[in-house]
Order: sequence, then C-alpha cells, then structure tokens
Amino acid sequence: MNKQRNTRLQIDDLILLALKEDITSEDITTNAVIDEESCGEVDLICKQDGVLAGIEVFSRVFELLDESAEIKAFFKEGDKLKKGDLVANIRAKTRTLLSGERTALNYLQRMSGIATYTSEMAQILDGTGTKLLDTRKTTPNMRIFEKYAVKVGGGYNHRYNLSDGVLIKDNHIAAAGGVREAIESARSYAPFVRKIEIEVENLSMLREALSAGADIVMLDNMDLESMKAAVKEAAGKAETECSGNVSKERLLEISKIGVDYVSCGALTHSAPIIDFSMKNLRIC
Repeated sequence: MNKQRNTRLQIDDLILLALKEDITSEDITTNAVIDEESCGEVDLICKQDGVLAGIEVFSRVFELLDESAEIKAFFKEGDKLKKGDLVANIRAKTRTLLSGERTALNYLQRMSGIATYTSEMAQILDGTGTKLLDTRKTTPNMRIFEKYAVKVGGGYNHRYNLSDGVLIKDNHIAAAGGVREAIESARSYAPFVRKIEIEVENLSMLREALSAGADIVMLDNMDLESMKAAVKEAAGKAETECSGNVSKERLLEISKIGVDYVSCGALTHSAPIIDFSMKNLRIC
C-alpha cells in the first residue's frame, strides 16, 4: 500500500509539472471563450490500431485539474485497440476538458506507442526463453511512465536508475584500470545481495569477467558468431545479455543464440506514438 501511495505521489508531481509547463498562468483562450460554470462531456477516440497504455495517467490529468471529473474507460491497460474505437468518456468542467486535453493526450499517445512497439518486439521472442528489456534511454521526467508502458507491452524493466543496480560499462572499466579491477571494486563496495553486471566487447573481456566472478555479462555490439561463442563460454557461470543496435530484423537471430536477455533502447527512444483524439464535445 505504501509503495502504491508513493508511486501515486511521484506520478502526481510529474503530471503537475507537465501541466505547469503548458499553463504557466492560465489557458487564456479557454478562459476567454468558456464560462467558468460550464460543464461538458467528450469522447476519447483511438485513431489507429495499437496497445493501450496510460489510460489511468490520462484520467489523472483531468482529476488533478478538477476533483469532480469523471472518466469512464471502456478498455483496460494492455488491451488491443482498433482504429475508431471509443476508448473512454470524460465528463468535467468544460474548461478542464480543454485545458487538460493536450497534456493528457501526450501521455496516452506516448505510452501507448511504447506499449505497442514493445508488444511487437516481445512477440518475436515469444517461446524462445529470451526476455526483452528496456534501458535508461528514456525521456527526462518520463521514465516512470515509459518503463511502465514497456511492462504493459509485454517487456521487462532493466534497472530503473543508477541507484538500482550495478552495471559496469566501458568508461567504468577504463577508469578502474581493467575488467577484473572494476568487478573486484564493485564487489567490495556493493551490498552482497546485488548482482554485478559488466559490459564486454569481445571474448577476451568476457573470459576475464567470468574469471572475476561477474553475475551477468552484457555482450555489447558483438557480431552473431562472437555472441554464440560468448553464450557457450558463459553457460553455467553467468547470465548473458545482448545489447547494441537491436532491431526487429536482428531480434529473432539474436534470440536463437540463447542469450538470457536482450536490451533495446529503441523501446523507449524510438517508438512512434499511437494517435488519439478527444472528439464530440457536448455541453451538459
């Protein structure tokens, strides 16, 4: 319960920041045209096929602007939508509907786009035993929404932020003086319950990482033959993760190698939006 409450507080704070970005003092157009006491009702329409994610965030935008707002959703998170579907009905003060429209749609379109793209990628891996992971390549102040959308789409979350896990990358290795040195330093500093993951670029680095006791090895931008050899050498010693230039075209080939995880930054930084609109405004 406390975790849910803390998540809601974080989400509310971020939504309020987004609203403040769009309404610095007032919505001058709406306030000039619409009476303060006017109430309205509007439909949320999906304009293309996709996977729904973010309907609760969409709704929360209007609730934060207007405590009397009522949102009736006809689909739930993760549902597949078709072009033309009536997704929800929103009833609130007319000013609220107009002032909150763009912020609410921005969240919904972005999150549904990520869920849709993730779903397409996850389907390629279905039945292979390889899990699809996101990365930290997220939009600033949108990470909690974007990583949630990945889960809705059938993917899995990698570490949430820098405090969430040990991942030794190329510059850490260079600064520490080598693969073994970096792993040993991390092992002595991090709590014993933390896994140590390290990025390796070739088989020589892989062998040093395995010898030093890495828990997970990230095979970074390796060609398929090198990855096959790496997975074979790591078997029974460490989990394997493939990373770098992961596309739909390469995904099935990569999964056949037998890696445990594939991390893909494109899930959050390159997913196209799913288009929605608020239509048929009616004054109550």
